[in-house]
Amino acid sequence: MKSVVYFIDLRTNPREGLIDKFGKLIETAGIAETIKKRDLVAIKLHFGALGNTGFIRPVFIRKVVECAKSAGGTPFLTDCNTLYAGSRSDTPTHIETAVKNGFAYSVVDAPIVIADGLRGRSEVPVAINRKHFDTVYIGSDIVHSDALISVAHFKGHELTGFAGTLKNIGMGCASRRGKLAQHSGVSPKVKSKKCIGCGDCEYHCPEKAISLNEGKASISTDNCIGCGECIIICPTGAVQIKWNPSIPVFIEKMIEYTMGVLKGKGGKMLFINFLTHISPACDCLNYSDAPIVRDIGILASTDPVAIDKASVDFVNQEQALPKTCMKTHMNPGEDKFKSIYPNIEWSYQFDYAESLGLGTRNYEIETIKSKRWKKIQ
Repeated sequence: MKSVVYFIDLRTNPREGLIDKFGKLIETAGIAETIKKRDLVAIKLHFGALGNTGFIRPVFIRKVVECAKSAGGTPFLTDCNTLYAGSRSDTPTHIETAVKNGFAYSVVDAPIVIADGLRGRSEVPVAINRKHFDTVYIGSDIVHSDALISVAHFKGHELTGFAGTLKNIGMGCASRRGKLAQHSGVSPKVKSKKCIGCGDCEYHCPEKAISLNEGKASISTDNCIGCGECIIICPTGAVQIKWNPSIPVFIEKMIEYTMGVLKGKGGKMLFINFLTHISPACDCLNYSDAPIVRDIGILASTDPVAIDKASVDFVNQEQALPKTCMKTHMNPGEDKFKSIYPNIEWSYQFDYAESLGLGTRNYEIETIKSKRWKKIQ
């Protein structure tokens, strides 16, 4: 049976702006069935690192808040603290970063609640009894919420090929202990012939796991937390993740955490993917590289697998934009994420998610059209 994925493009007219059109998408996708009166509604998003510009604009989040309130819920914006040190590693700096990026109460009309507490230790153990984890550790306030709306910026990702709903939930809702459990065993390697000893990876490593020895970078596997930032930073591509046993294991761990987040919220979930500023890497970085394809639109569904599969398909149907990081797979129908991360098999996210019963990659698109308008001559 196919899952329905609702879609709006970015065309507008004087009768209907994009924010109103987005509201129609949310309503059509079933927010009234997702949220009941007095539900505490966790709106899970990524506030973006300081310096990043790819994250979703706060005005769209305000519309999500408005729709959640209209359905009778009490929404709050949420994320969990990061594993690495930085501008989102504890609640005070995380909220400060969110406000600086425009997610102030006066803009979005909802409070920010960092789900795993002051230092990322406020968590709830959730039993799942799967291959890698019997128990996963999720941010407390996400578990205790009555309903969950995931709002994800769809983009490339250095460890999973792409990042959408599955990553936004599985990685994003994990407490610090949960994030470390997922990343353990994932450590990039340096190809010495390509390394020019510039020191960029050493400077940006959040855990000081990289050092220069005789003009070449070296990674300490004991200190590495597997965040993957060095892969993006390296100007010559010397730091790489290979598709070895650690990568499918990492993906499986992330998907098992997705299962833990969704447990107990049957029928109380809605997933939204923004296919705008489709950057090559995560919004955790302090910059956003040029988007790889044009802005496409926004998707919504109650199936987390279907919405990510549809998002990948939309991106791969596009012609790549000129003068980006992409050098191959530029044409419509070619795998854009394989161009950026040739050693990552991104489809494995779907394989494992389907095996756990989280959804299906078999979907149909229902396009929501703009109000008709004809210009008076």
